[in-house]
Order: sequence, then structure tokens, then C-alpha cells
Amino acid sequence: MSSALEPVDKAIARELNADGRCSFTDLAARVGLSVSAVHQRVRRLEERGLIKGYTARLDGDQIGLPLTALISLTPTDPAAPDDYPQRLEHIREIEACYSVAGDESYVLLVRVTSPRALEELLRQIREVANVSTRTTVVLSTPFEGRPAPI
Repeated sequence: MSSALEPVDKAIARELNADGRCSFTDLAARVGLSVSAVHQRVRRLEERGLIKGYTARLDGDQIGLPLTALISLTPTDPAAPDDYPQRLEHIREIEACYSVAGDESYVLLVRVTSPRALEELLRQIREVANVSTRTTVVLSTPFEGRPAPI
């Protein structure tokens, strides 16, 4: 987050980061502004792209996606164009795609129904993106989706 962010906007961002469902009334009380002023500032933060959206975090087990894995991608041909995100964006099991430094080019966060589904997903990723993969299966998640330290 930019250091140019005004203290009030920083407070609003911090509160929404911790509780994206916070009402404008509650948010106004927490940051010491009127409801209309908070509404206006939130709209500006959304327009400038600081607030990218609001989402619900779902429990993978309860929605039938109990297996989470991290898949590292290494190009098979280092001279190939770096268009892996575009090649993979249609695959719904991929929850996040991170460009990383190191031996791998990207790390994908995926959620699937079973080990067999993970095996099929790996085959699909290798075929579509022409990459080699290294997979780490998540055994448990002590925490995730923590608010950013604003």
C-alpha cells in the first residue's frame, strides 16, 4: 500500500480488510466520519483500484473441494513466450496464480475433489501450458486469508 494513502483512507482500508462485510454505519463509527463521507471515500478507493473487490471465503470440505495443492510450473522450453496465466485462466480449479522468483516461473493454488482429480488437473496443466510441474499437497491450513498488515 502506498505511503501516500491518507490516514483516514488507511483506517478505512484496514477495517474493510479485516471485515469486508462491515456496514457503512459501523465503518463510519470505527473511523470517526459520517456515513456519507465513508461511502464517498470507499467509492474512491474502489475506483482507484486499492479495493479490488469483496469475497466470501468458503470451506473447501463443505463445498466438495477438500484437496488443496500448490503446483509449481517450470517451462519445458525456456525460450517459449511467458503466457502461462493466459493459457491457464480458463481452468476453474486454479484459485490463484503467482509469478515467482526462483527455479519455477509460477505457483498455482488449486482446490480439487480428490487425488484422482488432482492427477487429471496436472495432466491438463502440463498439456495446455507445456510445463513441468512440482506439486505440494496441503495437509492442513492453520490460517489463511489473514488481513494485510496495513
